[in-house]
Amino acid sequence: MVESLQADGQANDAREREAVAVARGIARLFARNDIWCIAEMPLRNGRRADLMGIDARGHVIVVEIKVSRADLLGDAKWPDYLDHCDRFYWGLAAHLDRQVLGSAAFRPEACGVIVADGYDAEIVRPAPLLALASARRKVEVERLARAALRRMTLGSDRDSVPRGG
Repeated sequence: MVESLQADGQANDAREREAVAVARGIARLFARNDIWCIAEMPLRNGRRADLMGIDARGHVIVVEIKVSRADLLGDAKWPDYLDHCDRFYWGLAAHLDRQVLGSAAFRPEACGVIVADGYDAEIVRPAPLLALASARRKVEVERLARAALRRMTLGSDRDSVPRGG
């Protein structure tokens, strides 16, 4: 039993490292294209976007990263992200078979696909622009900006704490 738990823990650690590497590759691709993002962005619906960013035109982009087939097939929450972005991408590890993303259940008409590793990424299916209402986009951009600024401030000065915190 203990050996099984240790093996599961090691597999989870490996998946987590791979997910971080995929996020880094996508962030590098985005940076070259003037898209700036942050990882693990909490959304107002209680979900958390793996990557969320803004392009040069002010469009909000969300990326859901998958490094295992089981995680990809078992994710029923991903449509909840669509209400928070203008473009949605699946960010996949290079070894994953992406054929399933062409099925109706994964709404290929609404989702792009990026394949990445720790060094770089490639958009293999562009995400369509499904524009948020202007007021909604303003709220999302402001939330994203505040989160990024909070992280930057706390990263440079751990003694900075929000009022009441």
